[in-house]
Parts: sequence; structure tokens; C-alpha cells
Amino acid sequence: MARSLVDVLSSHASARPDTTAYRFMTTGERDGDVEELTYARLGRRARAIGAHLQERGLSGSRAMLLYPPGVEFVSGFMGCLSAGVIAVPSVPPQGRVQNLRTLSRMRRMIADADVKVILATRQVLAGLESVSGQHFPELSSMTCVATEEIPDTAGDSWREPELAPDSVAFLQYTSGSTSAPRGVMVTHGNLMHNQLALTERMGHTPEVLERWDGELYVSWLPLYHDLGLIAPVLNNLYVGGTSTLLSPLHFLQKPERWLDAISHYRPHTSGGPNFAYELCLRRASPELLEGLDLSRWRVALNGAEPVRATTMRRFADAFAAAGFRRESHFPCYGLAEATLMVTGSSVDRAPTLVDRSEVGSMSGTVKDRELVSSGRPGIGITVVIADTERHAECPEGEVGEIWVAGESVTHGYWRNVRATREVFRASLTDGRGGFLRTGDLGFMRDGEVFVTGRLKDLLVIGGRNHYPQDLELTVEMADPGVRPGCIAAFSVDDDTAGEQPVVVAEVAQEAAHRSDEIEAAIRGAVGEAHGLSLRDVVLIGRGTIAKTSSGKIQRKTTRAAYLEGTLSAIDRTALAAGTAAQ
Repeated sequence: MARSLVDVLSSHASARPDTTAYRFMTTGERDGDVEELTYARLGRRARAIGAHLQERGLSGSRAMLLYPPGVEFVSGFMGCLSAGVIAVPSVPPQGRVQNLRTLSRMRRMIADADVKVILATRQVLAGLESVSGQHFPELSSMTCVATEEIPDTAGDSWREPELAPDSVAFLQYTSGSTSAPRGVMVTHGNLMHNQLALTERMGHTPEVLERWDGELYVSWLPLYHDLGLIAPVLNNLYVGGTSTLLSPLHFLQKPERWLDAISHYRPHTSGGPNFAYELCLRRASPELLEGLDLSRWRVALNGAEPVRATTMRRFADAFAAAGFRRESHFPCYGLAEATLMVTGSSVDRAPTLVDRSEVGSMSGTVKDRELVSSGRPGIGITVVIADTERHAECPEGEVGEIWVAGESVTHGYWRNVRATREVFRASLTDGRGGFLRTGDLGFMRDGEVFVTGRLKDLLVIGGRNHYPQDLELTVEMADPGVRPGCIAAFSVDDDTAGEQPVVVAEVAQEAAHRSDEIEAAIRGAVGEAHGLSLRDVVLIGRGTIAKTSSGKIQRKTTRAAYLEGTLSAIDRTALAAGTAAQ
């Protein structure tokens, strides 16, 4: 029986050496260059990289992975596991502006994890060296390895590492949407258990793999993030299928590339956050639909941010002509602290929806929208909804904090005893303990989990609770000029009126000249749907709102920037002058 993914890779490399494990669409286009990696080749590369690290005495140390999108990341990650080295995936700096933004986070991660070696491509290392003197001085004291330059023959000296279930496999640094990034310690046992849960929930059986000719995933998700790593990369490896990857940038530039790849390779599973489906809806032209075949897409993952019933319904209606089935929608819920998946929907069954008016404790939220079930807990995972004041389990249908237990729950945060104790050691008054406090709010009904928001993000206005996600959805739908997934709603303290709501929203460049009209639409929509009068509406340019590495809105960071007056608001005076001059 396989004890780790290292054993799993060894088995596949022997049993199915010529099967393509991963292919990468280098241009994002179906007719562009495609880089492929078979299981035999991946096995050789993992052993070569692993042996290289072992010979330098790095087993047990931390290695930061800085790879651009592509299959070399997979080789580097599995090379770390094969050497008993703890991998630390991170986003590589790209472009001058992003360099400075990501270098700061990288340096904090390096210091926190005490990283000894950087694994990357030669091109990435050259870029780091060009800024090391001024912005990254510690680079000169670190070991840097361009893994593509390690020969296969290095693997001849590879020694199988001693990996126990509680051995740390990698550190998944949290995205930092509500706090400073922390390194989640994911063990080999956590990985293997969560793979079992993922496989069971998504129906990735040997029979399904055979029926789909091995084509399991298509994914544009970042490989350094838990959703992009644990599912399309590691679950594909666990099952022994083929995963087709493309760059997140290529998807964002042309969302239809994702759908075209699904149509061409016909995988069983693919997905992303809710905003990905919204972006595709904006491209749903008759010409696009005519060229797509989505009939083999059985699991359309939707997670990592609030799942919208309206989005699912509109997507199913728009792409039905291309063969998409509404039963393929697969809302799910998870977090890095639980390795990845906690709950998932049922394959070939439409998601469960509940009218908000049926949830009495949500009296401060919108009544005319539906809540989407994130499915049932995975095998071996326990979920309870807890009253955080009484530390007692809430009755069915009552909103409380989502607590999780099971073998997928990780061992805590790297070298952070206090945070580990606060987050991973929760207990109920009935004696049950060892729960992970997720910080997410939700309720259960008929065994299914409904996520309603974040515990710390609630807006309490006039004694009524409002979820920021609700306000953000209202703003998103108020005017087509508002960019979906690029809105932050929060409250600020007013000396005379108490807590007051504020909205910050990105506006499409072509709609910026209508900023006054857009603001009026936002204020009207929020007033009508929520009964709220906005203290302020700040419209900002494309790509300027604070987000985490996984694309989640950083409300706390945006709120701080608002209070400091550092938001890059659109210059309405200049726009008005420019319009008048035309």
C-alpha cells in the first residue's frame, strides 16, 4: 500500500510509463506548442532532483519553489518530496511592478520558513539575480538550483527517504486575505487522506478514468496555490490520469481558452472560483458556443470564493447549447489548513439551493437570493457548526462557525505555537476536541454544508448583520462597467453615525468616463437590495484592488488603504474634461 505520493509516482512510473501525466499548453491555444511529461519521465526527473538535494545534505530543510506555469514545477515539487525536503511553493516575481510586490512576501516567507534553497528555472533565477542587490540581498547567501539543468543520471544515486505519515511534505502559505501569511504544515498523511476524500467526492474511480480515456483534468489555476496544486496536479497523480494545464495569465487574457481546452481534451473535471464562470459568460457569443463541446465535462468545480446560484444558473443556460449539463456544477468548500477539500457536491446531481428567507439567523442579509450548498464532508472528515460563545454545536439550520476535524486537518502553522493553539485546538463543551476553527460562517441542512461568509468580515450596521459578499454581488450586478470579482465592501466607524458601509470597486477602462453614472447605480442597487445608504463609493482602475495570490479580495488591506487615503481613485475631473473636449 502506498504510504506517500512518492510511492504512488513510483508505482505509476512502472505500471504506466508512457502515459502522459501532464501536458502544458505553452501559448494557451489549442493549436500552439504543448509540452508533455509522462509518468516515466516524471519519475526520472523527481529522482534526479531528489538525489541532487540529498547529496547536498538538504533533506529535512525547506526549499522554495519559484516556477513559471509549466511542468517543471511538478518535477521540482516531486523532487522535494523524493528527497525528504519540505517544499515551499511561491509565486515567482513577474514584471517590474510585480517584482517589488511579490519579493516582499517572498522574503517574509523565506525568513519564516528558514528556507535554505531556491528551486526554479534558469530564467527565473536570472531575474532574481538582477534585483538581488537592492531588493533581495539574502539571495547571495542561498543555494539556487535551476532544476532543468540537473541531468537524469543524477537519479542513479537517489535513496528512498524515510517518510512517516506525520512527516511534513510542504508548507502552504495562506493567502493572507484576513491576516499575515502563515505556513500551514501539510504532512504526507494529510496529503494521502485528502486525496482519498477528493477522489471519492468527485467520482474519480478506475472505471471513470477508463471511460474518459485517462483525461481527468484541465486547469488554469496557479500551481503554487492549494486549489491548483492539490486537485489538478496531485489528485491527478494519485489517480494516475492526465492533467492538461495552462497559464492563469492566458486564461485571464482570453477566458474562452479554458473552455476551448475542455472542449478539445474532454476531461472529466475542471473548474475554478466563481469569477471564472462569470468571465466566461461575458464571452458566450454564438460563434464561441458553436465551436464548443462541453458534454463530457462532468465535474465543474466551483470553490475558493462564494459560489453564486445566479452564476451557476446563467452559466448552465448559456452553455447548454454546447452540451454543458447543470448537474455538472460541483460547488465545494475547503481551506489550506485542511489540506484542501472539506466538502464537495454529488456527481451528476444538481447542487442544493436554499432560499435565504428560510435561514432565520440571517435576518440582516438579502431575502431574494439563494444560498448554494457546498456539499457533504469528504470521507473521514467531520464538520460541525459551532456557537463560538457557548462552544456548543448549533442546531440544524442555525448559522455558526464551521469547525472541521479529521486526518486531512493539518498539524498547524510552522513555528507558530500560539496561532496553532488558537486555530487548531478548539473543543466543544460535550468533550469533543481537536477541531480546526475555519473562521468561516455557515450552517448545515440534511447533512450538507452551506457557507455564508467570514466571521471577521461581517458588517454590523444599525444592529443588523450584512455579509460583504452580498453587497459585492449587488455592486457587481449594478452596472456592466463594474469588473466582476474586483469589489470590496467593508465598514468604517463614523463618530456620529457609528459603523457605516463603504464600497470600493474596479471599473473597466472603457466605462471609466461613466463613473458618476456607475456610482449612482451602485448606491441605488445597494439601497434597494440591502436597505443601506453607502457612506462612500470609491471607483478605482483595472487591476488596482488588493488581492491575495489566489485572487481573493483583501478587504482588510483595502479598508486600511481607504482610511489612509492611498487608494488610486479614478480622476473624475480629468475624465469630465476629456469628455467635454471631444
